[in-house]
Amino acid sequence: MPTPAAPDDFDLLVIGAGSGGLAAAKRAASYGAKVAIVEGDRVGGTCVIRGCVPKKLLVYGAAYRQWLADAPSHGWFPLQAEGLRCDPPRLFAAVRAEVDRLHDLHLGFLKKAGVELVPGWGRFVDEHTLAVTDSRGEGRRLRGERILIAVGGRPVRPPLAGADLGWISDDLFELRELPQRVVVVGGGFIACEFAGILHGLGVEVIQIVRGERILRGFDAEAAAHVQEAMVAGGIDVRTSTVPGAIERDGEGLILRTATGATIGCGGVLLATGRRPFLEGLHLEAAGVQVVDRRIPVDPDQATNVSHIFAVGDVTDRINLTPVAIDEGRAFADSTYGNLPRRVNHDLVASAVFSQPELATVGLSEEEALRRHGSEGVRVHRARFRPMTQALAKRGPAVLLKLVVEVASDRVLGCHMVGDHAAEIIQMAAIAVGMGATKADFDRTMALHPTVSEEFVTMAN
Repeated sequence: MPTPAAPDDFDLLVIGAGSGGLAAAKRAASYGAKVAIVEGDRVGGTCVIRGCVPKKLLVYGAAYRQWLADAPSHGWFPLQAEGLRCDPPRLFAAVRAEVDRLHDLHLGFLKKAGVELVPGWGRFVDEHTLAVTDSRGEGRRLRGERILIAVGGRPVRPPLAGADLGWISDDLFELRELPQRVVVVGGGFIACEFAGILHGLGVEVIQIVRGERILRGFDAEAAAHVQEAMVAGGIDVRTSTVPGAIERDGEGLILRTATGATIGCGGVLLATGRRPFLEGLHLEAAGVQVVDRRIPVDPDQATNVSHIFAVGDVTDRINLTPVAIDEGRAFADSTYGNLPRRVNHDLVASAVFSQPELATVGLSEEEALRRHGSEGVRVHRARFRPMTQALAKRGPAVLLKLVVEVASDRVLGCHMVGDHAAEIIQMAAIAVGMGATKADFDRTMALHPTVSEEFVTMAN
């Protein structure tokens, strides 16, 4: 048996060219570190290739259905009797082309940063060495003074008979045609976002949710507002419904519930969760600890092996792209830039690009009540029809909500459901993070006429 070639030496090896890995690799290289990044798929990770970016483009595409429906109320009419029609294959092809463009951009960014891209799947040989195998089966050994694990997560199929017949979220971006009816299984943000996308593109959508409501973990009032609007808009949301099996039915599928009810459809989207992508890493060869299918880390992103670190979804803490990016940069700043810092995971804004959109920062009403008690929390809210819908005279209303601590008047949470909620909450997050009080909000001059002005004009 031939002796393996001596490994190439690097200051830092990064496994995974997603958001966190790319951020760490480029920042470390900017401080003079010799860096290689290992990736067996396209560069960009979940967010760029099969997550945030293509999904948001599909959200925009689906939204045109309602905008076009509202056009006559604003004086716009089609010049021809047949008007416009939706062509989902063209939209999906355009989104895939944009993803390809972004992939190429990231390749250029790595080259410009001086980071070596090593194509292939990496696995640990020992605590300092990786073996990388590319698509042709050819191998290479790399040695790193430090190693950063940034492999992200993957969608998981539930333990359901016939689950292999259903799609996961990754599959939707590769569709060439859409069926007339789709069953979406799940009540989380991915399920709700794709339910809205498919519905907006003309698909009949039935959403199956195990629990009593969608978006568990978000402010209950805000989540209920989204659910009411989805139902009013034509999505059939069936709560307290447990899927039992997926079966073939000629050219289509049947979803059978745990009670024996059947739903015929052309496709089933299984959007029931994600987990860290640990398969094939051989973490045991490096002695890296795994707990509940995730890699635990300390505040400096270090694993139980002092020179091996992990960032992003593989740690399964707050699985959001900006968090992974900041974790990667904080690691590089601290380790190679002599600028020690830690990521604050206590205040992270988040959004659901459902239709309508939900965005939030800080504590939900429920969490605030658990921490401070019913006498220690005051809630301010506004619910109204926005001007964008005044002429069309349609719903849903927007919801704006502030959760305030009585003792200090500090705003603990800021929530919104409605168009551009994420854009508005991003700026509100600055105020909440700085400890703004309700009085601070009240003293802020309103920008009129806007939806966001309601945050600074809510009655006490």
